[in-house]
Amino acid sequence: MSLAKMSPALLAKRVAPFAIAIGIWLSPVPAGLTAPAWHLFAVFVAAIACVLLNAFPLLTAAMIAAATVVLTGTITPAQAFSGFANSSVLLVVVAFVVAQAVVKSGLGRRISLLMVSRFGGSPLGLAYSIVLTDAVIAPAFPSNTARGGVLFPIVLSVAKGTGSEPDDPAGRRLGGYLMFCGMASLALSSALWLTATSCNPIGVQIAQKAGVEISFMTWLAASSVPTLTAIVMLPVLVARIFPPGVGATPDAPPAARRDLASMGAMSRDEWLTAIIFVFMVGGWVFGSALNLNGTAVAFLGFGALLLTGVLTLDDMSKQGDTLTTFLWLAVLFALSAQLNELGFMGYVGGRLSARLEGLSWPVLYVTLIALYVGLHYFFVSQTSQMLALLAVFLDVGIRGGVPAPLMAPGLLFASSYFSVITPQGGSQNIIFVASGYLKQGELYKLGLITTIAFMAVYLLIGTPWIMLVMG
Repeated sequence: MSLAKMSPALLAKRVAPFAIAIGIWLSPVPAGLTAPAWHLFAVFVAAIACVLLNAFPLLTAAMIAAATVVLTGTITPAQAFSGFANSSVLLVVVAFVVAQAVVKSGLGRRISLLMVSRFGGSPLGLAYSIVLTDAVIAPAFPSNTARGGVLFPIVLSVAKGTGSEPDDPAGRRLGGYLMFCGMASLALSSALWLTATSCNPIGVQIAQKAGVEISFMTWLAASSVPTLTAIVMLPVLVARIFPPGVGATPDAPPAARRDLASMGAMSRDEWLTAIIFVFMVGGWVFGSALNLNGTAVAFLGFGALLLTGVLTLDDMSKQGDTLTTFLWLAVLFALSAQLNELGFMGYVGGRLSARLEGLSWPVLYVTLIALYVGLHYFFVSQTSQMLALLAVFLDVGIRGGVPAPLMAPGLLFASSYFSVITPQGGSQNIIFVASGYLKQGELYKLGLITTIAFMAVYLLIGTPWIMLVMG
């Protein structure tokens, strides 16, 4: 779009990130920071601002940011492009591609229909079938957006099958109830499994630099009690806030059974996908004990799916989003790491520590978690917030006396469950929001209340459990 054809509002959005970068860049370097650290911060903030203001796609912002920091000599090319060889970034991308086999083979739909056929006799049962389905398939989906793509058609078909339509003022309530439960379940399942969303492995690497080692099994052990508690609570809580208006859904289980019957026996591709995913999850679970690299396990699973023809080269050619994810994730991960290496995170942490000085570590812990969750109102990407703030908040907590094995999981789990706080709090939300069953005001209300409830569960139940598990 040419400048002449841009509206004043869009032009202002496009100009704002550059103005932010130039303004910070040309400002005096604060005492205690080097010029490269300050200049890298200027570019990084501008890249994040592009996303927050919806000025440019994240890929566009990341590419411009990478070129800027290299061409200006702020950091070296090796530093700027180091994320492309990072094992966590590769794990995310390869596992994201592999996850397409679940959709393509029909295994994801079969699992979803099976859950509905067993538990779908009431709105509460339907909601539990949705959240349990999500929890079961989550470890094989490193993308909560991809899982949303599996869940949403099932939720929509169940809602419409019971007569709930988005343009019916009364009848939409059941659909709205199920839609929000599905949207919120993605936030919880992402906190339950290390491999359930792309930002988790990134966060684990950030925690590792702070001296906290978290494996697949350690993550599951620490997250299990608070997350399962929140999962059990979710359908009941949402039903209280947004009553579905229907007492029973007796037609849903028979409909699901009919759809299952029409699918017939499991196909060859479904069996192969199930076996390969079991192998991959097993490799991630026992990776530490068997000295298996998680990324190598993902590559082997990917290769097996290609070898058996479950995935084909044609499938790969359609994965444009995967390349996009790889490019922006690798760049932003590298820039975030360099901010830490250049001392910027430590500088910010020191300033934040000074403002919070004197608080007892339990109060500091709760304060930092609440601030971290509340700040997600200003982010439209879980990964962007994690890259920008996780290391800073972790450092502040540790400096203030919060045990590192508590502070790290507390922030990591929050990076998932806070995604439902706004309709735009995660890309996975958008498909459910677009269904039309819930109004914007209802979404903000439901998001705020459920996020506060999630945070309360993780603080009150999760804190002692995490301390027990993490020692």
